[in-house]
Amino acid sequence: MSLTKLDPARMRLHNRRKVVNAIALTLSLAAMAFGLFWLAWILFETLRLGVGGLAVSVFTEMTPPPNAESGGLANAIFGSLTMVGLATALGTPIGILAGVYLAEYGQRTWLGRITQFINDILLSAPSIVIGLFIYATVVARFKTFSGAAGVLALALIVIPVVIRTTEGMLVLIPNSLREAAYALGTPKWKVIWSITLKAARAGVVTGVLLALARIAGETAPLLFTALNNQFWSADLGQPMASLPVTIFKYAMSPYDNWRDLAWAGVFIITLGVLALNILARVLFRTRK
Repeated sequence: MSLTKLDPARMRLHNRRKVVNAIALTLSLAAMAFGLFWLAWILFETLRLGVGGLAVSVFTEMTPPPNAESGGLANAIFGSLTMVGLATALGTPIGILAGVYLAEYGQRTWLGRITQFINDILLSAPSIVIGLFIYATVVARFKTFSGAAGVLALALIVIPVVIRTTEGMLVLIPNSLREAAYALGTPKWKVIWSITLKAARAGVVTGVLLALARIAGETAPLLFTALNNQFWSADLGQPMASLPVTIFKYAMSPYDNWRDLAWAGVFIITLGVLALNILARVLFRTRK
């Protein structure tokens, strides 16, 4: 008799849960579709307008002056590759070492807590603030814009991203791996290098790629540091062209060829970031 009384209540509870589940699933799918719609639209416009602006001259000629009929992005591509590459090379070792310290040594120390606090501030700081900081400390002091200042600004963006990712991935490594190595008499630095970092390398590389993808399209820090250069320049002590700044400048211009070059630059950046992510996935899949 008690089971008979409980059956209607259970059925009502079951039906209510099915309704709630259906509503939540519908809202989730709607939110996913909303986000995918805008993403697909952005990618479609990038492909449509970017491919239309591509030509051999984009990779072989310098950025054109006003009213010029031809021109390219060769100096801007070179400047972006140079500054992004140097910033990644400068910020990645610092970020990995700091992340290792926070995960393996500084979890319960005052220095570790201060480092985490400062890293959280840098991670959430607008990139324009970092650009202004480098402008005040480097550009204003040496009285010139330079590619080196742009490298420093981008490196300050890379470091907190790599620190956070490295620390998070190392914390996820089971302590049993460390304890097994300690039991065999392995020193701590050897455990970190050969076991924990090796186990977390996929996540660490992912963090580096995320940082690389972020700085590849940064414009604000470079406006206050490297500025721009219409000509080819490999001197880090002088202003240096970059794709984001060139896109920012050309996208708002009244000249059709400048706007075409801006869309070509957007397409090149998007394609480069996509290629890096695909390459990283393929390499790690092959190793496994």
